[in-house]
Amino acid sequence: MATYLPEGYRTQCASAANFHTIASVRDAMLSRQILESRALVCDANHNLIVDLGCMKGMIPREECAIGIREGTTRDIAILSKVNKPVCFRITDVRADEKFRPYALLSRREVQEECKEHYLSSLKPGDIIRGKITHMESFGCFVDIGCGVIALLPIDAISVSRISHPRDRFFTGQNIFTIVRAIEPDGRTSLSHKELLGTWEENAALFSPGETVGGIIRSVESYGVFVELTPNLAGLAECKEGVKVGQHASVFIKSLIPERMKVKLILVDTFDSDEPPAPLSYHLKEGHLDRFIYSPSVSSKTVETVFNLPAAAPAAVCSAGVQRSAT
Repeated sequence: MATYLPEGYRTQCASAANFHTIASVRDAMLSRQILESRALVCDANHNLIVDLGCMKGMIPREECAIGIREGTTRDIAILSKVNKPVCFRITDVRADEKFRPYALLSRREVQEECKEHYLSSLKPGDIIRGKITHMESFGCFVDIGCGVIALLPIDAISVSRISHPRDRFFTGQNIFTIVRAIEPDGRTSLSHKELLGTWEENAALFSPGETVGGIIRSVESYGVFVELTPNLAGLAECKEGVKVGQHASVFIKSLIPERMKVKLILVDTFDSDEPPAPLSYHLKEGHLDRFIYSPSVSSKTVETVFNLPAAAPAAVCSAGVQRSAT
């Protein structure tokens, strides 16, 4: 929902830094606009000071985020917002001891409204916008609306396995993601690989006989896995000196949809500091009940089903069927 975008998504016209008069600030307060601006300082009392253009705004510590008041959110969540955009609503306009105007703001109020009117309506399979806020080895944390964070586990980022989320994303990146599950405590978990296309859609970008670029994702005793796209990797024979993370040029020997195999020959490998390539999304909006990655001619079915009962196992492998229940 456009009203409850991740922080940093809002247009310039919604930036509170554009306010030029006290009257414009008061009008925004009375209309209860959701605004956004950059946090300039976190003071000694952990209040956030925000640029409102004609004046400063202050988000009191307990209004900085859901959970601060209750003690379930640590103050690092406030400190880490300095020099980043934050959303808020203006709750009052006052004067300080030197009679200078300033505004009281609440980010918590906006987040609670976002959870009540937007996040509570999400269902597994819904495709939504997100922004990467930070990354850990096990996954990345994604702002899915007004600074409310959800986890995207590393194994749900892409079909091609990666060693760390930074292999695919960068902090601050705008992405599309899909709701994987709504936990009993209301937290949202995410997936991403279902938006990057099926085996056939990715394999259609390549032809046997071509030499193309790739990234080394795994070096095993029996071969080297080379990522051609985030949702397609192929296997090449071992080659001395090859390391995970290196870029490569590879010759495509064959594409075998019946076995979901791509056979490659390593031509060259080299180190590179290039950032992750821009993602190409096959889906950017709507809802998925089911995503079938495997070709119809494959002996094994690989699919994600988003509407399985909560009690269903996370993965079922039976009669050649691999199912991810989310």
